[in-house]
Amino acid sequence: MKKRILKIAGLLALVLALNLPADDVQAQCPMCRMSAESNLKNGGTTGRGLNNGILYMLLTPYLLVGSIGYIWWRNRNKRVDEEAISE
Repeated sequence: MKKRILKIAGLLALVLALNLPADDVQAQCPMCRMSAESNLKNGGTTGRGLNNGILYMLLTPYLLVGSIGYIWWRNRNKRVDEEAISE
């Protein structure tokens, strides 16, 4: 029962985390943000993708660690199931 509650809570947390609107998330330090805004006001284009680039770089390690963790968890559960069947 405890595993089921943890699984449901984990899935709920994942769904809530993935539903964050990317437009409202600000991943820039104040200095970078001022620099990008002033660049855009002066007609430059370098500040347009800065926030998306920062979010992309922030997301990559979490996806890698999450994928490795999921593969480990899946293989561990298979091994436990195989041991339960053989007994």
